[in-house]
Amino acid sequence: MPVPILKQGTYLIASVQSALTDADTERLQDDLMKFVSKYRAQGIIVDVTAIDVMDSFAARSLRTIAHMTKLRGAETVIVGLQPEVAFAMVQLGLTFEDMHTALDLEEGLAWLNRKLPSRRQQDGRDRDR
Repeated sequence: MPVPILKQGTYLIASVQSALTDADTERLQDDLMKFVSKYRAQGIIVDVTAIDVMDSFAARSLRTIAHMTKLRGAETVIVGLQPEVAFAMVQLGLTFEDMHTALDLEEGLAWLNRKLPSRRQQDGRDRDR
């Protein structure tokens, strides 16, 4: 099942609705890379709140997405990691230490807004009146 990707200003928001198969994960990677180029996205949020189990392939793929999109000029934040998913990842030795994570979508957007303040102005939200 494809992951819906929404455009919000200069950001993309991918909301993972259920556990991803390997094919779904690869499609998400491809789709995000296409959308980063198409929309010149500068920030990406991957929301995994609905996921209660994440295998090592999916975790590595999220890291790969973050690295690939950074090479294209976009910062990526993974939001909504459930406690049991985080615990299992640590037990398996999988971490997102080289990636940005946030508790939820709101905190992810706040992080991007802090990280990319000049880009936020380009979006028109912080212009002087």
